[in-house]
Amino acid sequence: MAVYDPESGKMLEYRQLLRHPTLSKIWSPSASNEMGRLCQGFGVGPEGKGKRVDGTDTFRVIRYDDIPKDRLKEVCHTSVQCVVRPQKDDPNRTRITIAGNRICYPGDVGTPTASLELVKLLLNSVISRRGAKFACFDVSNFYLETPLDRPEYVRIRLTDIPQEFIDEYNLTEYVHNGWVYFSIHKGCYGLPQSGKLANDQLRKRLEAEGYYEAATTPGLWRHKWRPIQFCLIVDDFGVEYVGRQHAEHLAGILKRYHDITEDWEGKRFAGIDLKWDYVKREVRLTMEGYIRELLLKYGHPMPAKPVRTPHKCKPINYGASSQLVDEEDTSAPLNEAGVRRVQGIVGAVLYHARAVNNKLLVTLSSIGTEQATATENTNEAINMLLDYLATYPDDGITYRASDMIMAAHADAGYLNETKARSRAGGFIFMSEDEAVPRLNGPVLALATIIKFVMSSAAEAELAALFITSKELVHLRQTLEEMGWPQPRTPVQTDNSTAAGVVNNTIVPKRTKSMDMRLHWLRCREAQGQFRFYWAKGTDNEADYHTKKHPEVYHEAKRQNPWWI
Repeated sequence: MAVYDPESGKMLEYRQLLRHPTLSKIWSPSASNEMGRLCQGFGVGPEGKGKRVDGTDTFRVIRYDDIPKDRLKEVCHTSVQCVVRPQKDDPNRTRITIAGNRICYPGDVGTPTASLELVKLLLNSVISRRGAKFACFDVSNFYLETPLDRPEYVRIRLTDIPQEFIDEYNLTEYVHNGWVYFSIHKGCYGLPQSGKLANDQLRKRLEAEGYYEAATTPGLWRHKWRPIQFCLIVDDFGVEYVGRQHAEHLAGILKRYHDITEDWEGKRFAGIDLKWDYVKREVRLTMEGYIRELLLKYGHPMPAKPVRTPHKCKPINYGASSQLVDEEDTSAPLNEAGVRRVQGIVGAVLYHARAVNNKLLVTLSSIGTEQATATENTNEAINMLLDYLATYPDDGITYRASDMIMAAHADAGYLNETKARSRAGGFIFMSEDEAVPRLNGPVLALATIIKFVMSSAAEAELAALFITSKELVHLRQTLEEMGWPQPRTPVQTDNSTAAGVVNNTIVPKRTKSMDMRLHWLRCREAQGQFRFYWAKGTDNEADYHTKKHPEVYHEAKRQNPWWI
């Protein structure tokens, strides 16, 4: 993370902030506070009483010779992140995490955490359950209060430590070849075992109070009898409750062991800004300021005129049996810095797309296949994507109350990708158990290039049904564990042949590579998991994720309130 400098108009990293003539007055104390929090405290408190910052005794300064000889190769380094969070009590936040690949921890480090799809299902559950509300709890120092079962070791360059902290801890006496060494005795962000140890400790405390984690959905917790459930992402709790006393019960348990931040309005969770309307029973998901910060970070200017499509589109050849695909890219390759820029932008935009802006998925999928060997054309595509984001920086998703019946649309674009490949699209949402389910904001959108060459349009459509339905299986199970029983999941396709094949009204004689998808879908349909049905293509929302559409198509979709 970086911080915007209004004087230069650039985004500055930690080392730049520490040496900046004016910003150092803000970020040097912030860094000292973070070091003190990790160590034994720092500074003098108000009126000369106590510490300015209380320590957690996570780090202890040591001499280089104090490190066991057999552990010298495991000494890791740190990564320092600076970020401005206006909603926090301390808006200028410096955070130190452990970095590098030298730690060789012998135990289990797997930690269950909630997926983005679980978060979205929980938000749908809140607005669909009568009387339900949403709150967020953030546990402070979650990792730092968990003892390690063995010490680890880290080094920090002396020049990266604020002078006031050096003076208070007399660090110059501990310097070895320009580095200061610390032993780590409690969990710390970046240590692979921290999450596991902290989660195990939390699990014991919650289970003693009647909470339990769902059997097959990591990160989903419920109570044995209280009307409350929550998803857990590291130290962030997204809580659905009916009756505030039940949420206060959970908050009370956490307060026994940690300092927590309570957001009873549920304004932000998992990096997503939430705007609740409990009267209309709707919730709006956005990521305010995320795109503006991204544009500032990469120095991308506002486009001279609005760009209303995230990618270039080949002209549609009306009446043709097939459409033209992009030609092989023969433009000059980018240098290493250019490739890293493309990869950085794709990574940053991908979470935004998955969280609140699924309109970007086809573009990102296309660029993502080229990013390792990015060319001038790739750079052009990235800049067009940024122009589109600058035009629509605050796109999001809206969910409305439903009967919490999962539904899906599946579609395919046949031979519309390079190397004779096809693309599968999926649109999964919560609706009612109707013949044609009513549209809602997507819980999950899919835009996937099918790896194998499809021999017909029907086979491509069958592959899209297969890819979409596989995602539905575990989401159905999650809904069951959340207390929302599922009937047959309605899955829509606009290809009558694919619908006939899976419903056994068409029996192909030679299916070849279709066999696996064909029999899997028939088997699941026979088990009562899915109900496959046909509807015309103009009503299939998955079509959006199967090809690069023209500007007029994107503008038409923006009229749909669930998409923007």
